[in-house]
Amino acid sequence: MTKQRQKILQVIKSTKSHPTADWIYQQVRETMPNISLGTVYRNLGILKEKGEIIELNYGSSYSRYDGNPHPHYHFKCTKCERVFDLDIPVSHQLQNEVMNREGHLVTEHRLEFYGICKDCRN
Repeated sequence: MTKQRQKILQVIKSTKSHPTADWIYQQVRETMPNISLGTVYRNLGILKEKGEIIELNYGSSYSRYDGNPHPHYHFKCTKCERVFDLDIPVSHQLQNEVMNREGHLVTEHRLEFYGICKDCRN
């Protein structure tokens, strides 16, 4: 693993904010001022392929990245656009139901919740 890739991974794992590539780039530049945005994107792709991070795409023009590669659910606030990890168990019953009803072999699933977060509601 290159120093750049290590730093990018460290930045992602140090936050629960599910950052964008631009935010990661700005953070990494503080200690590696010569890194390019292209290098950040390339390393994000490699980290994703290796299963170190998850790319979250909510149909917008940019992705967010999650340093927790283990299966878990997310909540996206439709007001402030923040993304939160949800501390609820992953339902494997959903996968079994799809397999039993539809006959598809489900290897994983992704489930997101949308609404207004508790901070925006206050």
